[in-house]
Amino acid sequence: MKKTKKAAGKTVKKNAGAKKTETPADNIPMQGIWSGTISFSLVAIPVRLVKAVEPGRVSFRMLHNKDYSPLKRKMFCPDSGKIVPPEEIIRGYEISPGKHIMITDEELESVSPDRSRTIEISEFIDLGEVDPIYFDHPYFLTPLKGGEKSYRLLVEAMKRTNKAGLAKFVLGEREYLVTVKARGKALELCTLHYNDEILSGDEYAPKKDEASDAEKNAVKNSIKKMISPFAPEKYSDQRKEKLLGILKEKTKEKQQVLAPETEEEGSAEGYEDLVAALEDSMKKIKKG
Repeated sequence: MKKTKKAAGKTVKKNAGAKKTETPADNIPMQGIWSGTISFSLVAIPVRLVKAVEPGRVSFRMLHNKDYSPLKRKMFCPDSGKIVPPEEIIRGYEISPGKHIMITDEELESVSPDRSRTIEISEFIDLGEVDPIYFDHPYFLTPLKGGEKSYRLLVEAMKRTNKAGLAKFVLGEREYLVTVKARGKALELCTLHYNDEILSGDEYAPKKDEASDAEKNAVKNSIKKMISPFAPEKYSDQRKEKLLGILKEKTKEKQQVLAPETEEEGSAEGYEDLVAALEDSMKKIKKG
């Protein structure tokens, strides 16, 4: 197929396609981050770990204002003034300004947890006893073929007992402490911060200054007047909505630019696809 060279810095004309269109909409299908089994006692349920939240940011690429080429980050040595190739990069732990302790790949490997395909629940706890500051990042666990019945039974049992499982879980090179609980008809896994990662808030508290009973009652009454059920759907990221609105308008006005690149003719995505992706993203925000 014939190759063509895109001219640098040209504005996209109507019906002119691009090999790949960047949009703020996240149209990636639900993909598994990890798969294995969740187990306790003699029960083992095959599951897949998937995301539970969508990114809330509108991300931008940094471009060269001369020809709109996407910029790349490279490792630069300020002493030699040269770009450092990957094979010359090592790790160092800074103990004081300019002073480091070297660490090798072998040493890192020696302390990495053993790879595991099991989320083994060691105990069941009352989530009400867990300070929310410990919660880090949520995921969903979905059943794999053959585990649907056991999965449903575990969800129902957790609902009836109002308990959550506490487990260790290896993902990548790190071992996480996690909770597993029922959320609707699904299982939610949430990573936790370890106890030594939690900072004390005592040092930020003001010095004790006794308030009068009248002052205490005034604050208490103000709080009572403002009590209402938690309804997160009332709130939205207004900056994100406005940004997506700007991008949608710029798309309709054909305010797009192309970086210089070699591509195959006929492999372009249509302008209508970009508008549809932005409209879909806007609908999701309004619904959520």
